[in-house]
Amino acid sequence: MTAVGTEPELADRILGGWLGRIAGNMLGKPVEQGEVWTRDRIDRYLRLAAALPLTDYLPEPADDTDALELRPEWRQCVRGRIHGSCRDDDVDYAILGLHLLETHGFDFSTEQVGDLWLLRLPYLQTFTAERAAYRNLANGLKPPLTATYDNPYQEWIGALIRADVYGWTCPGAPRRAADLARRDAVLSHTGNGVYGAMFAAALISAAFTAPTVRHALDTALTVVPASSRLARTVRRVAALHGTRMTWQDTLATVSEETAGLGWIHTVPNAAVLTAGLLYGDGDFTRTIALTVRGGLDTDSNGATAGSVAGVLNGAAAIPAQWKDPLEDTVRSAVFGFDGVRISALAERTLRLATADGR
Repeated sequence: MTAVGTEPELADRILGGWLGRIAGNMLGKPVEQGEVWTRDRIDRYLRLAAALPLTDYLPEPADDTDALELRPEWRQCVRGRIHGSCRDDDVDYAILGLHLLETHGFDFSTEQVGDLWLLRLPYLQTFTAERAAYRNLANGLKPPLTATYDNPYQEWIGALIRADVYGWTCPGAPRRAADLARRDAVLSHTGNGVYGAMFAAALISAAFTAPTVRHALDTALTVVPASSRLARTVRRVAALHGTRMTWQDTLATVSEETAGLGWIHTVPNAAVLTAGLLYGDGDFTRTIALTVRGGLDTDSNGATAGSVAGVLNGAAAIPAQWKDPLEDTVRSAVFGFDGVRISALAERTLRLATADGR
């Protein structure tokens, strides 16, 4: 474990990953509807509430029309109203992944992932590719047919949001993290949908040892095919950032180049995530704020950006305005986990990360 520091340092970074994922998810949740909440509209909302630059959870809406178009859970996700985290699939899958590794170990099979979904996850708390795969599982299909039969969402973002736990439990071992994420992802996804999960797991794993977020991104790119659209899009964002183009112009350029893929597709969301990480430059608040302001699948992107920034910084360095309202409590639809402590999830994750024979 020398490559990732002492056990107390590793514990702080894993807790940072959990806190970052939950805080980033909560920040983005009210505006999670990409065709309604564009980058421009999110910033208009923030300007009306005098909340730019964004340094805390979203403020309450200053406009009645905005209030009607926020996600219905917004009242539990805006500053001053948060008492523990809201339930969300972006956090449910991190919990389910932890339970998977505790139950079956690091040699789990894709079939065992599906079995655990049927046992622990309510069908109506699954969406897009996961719901299609769940339905296929219930009808007796086996992987990889669960991903390909009657599933138009195979390259959407669902597998990427399930990948964090594989990075947290494989600190400094990005290829191993990516392999675990791939085994999980192929239950419901193909192509760039699977590559997104592998990229995210490797990115989080690399964040434990990388000197900068750019180094972590470069490492994560090595685990996916260089010719894939996902890899090409991430490299494109990094190249534009390298020319000192503004964050706004970078996202405007890449959104034109990925137009038509839809707001839940993995590729344009990977662009928003990459831009948030690079222009956030390791600062926790700036990273999740820019990522959510980038639009598209705001809660998923905010969660992954928060996880990376949380690992880079550690829990102790995450500002109190993000941690304190969470009250160390998670709401979850995963059977047996509702109300669990965030600190307890982090402790369980640390045990897996330091277990012999990982």
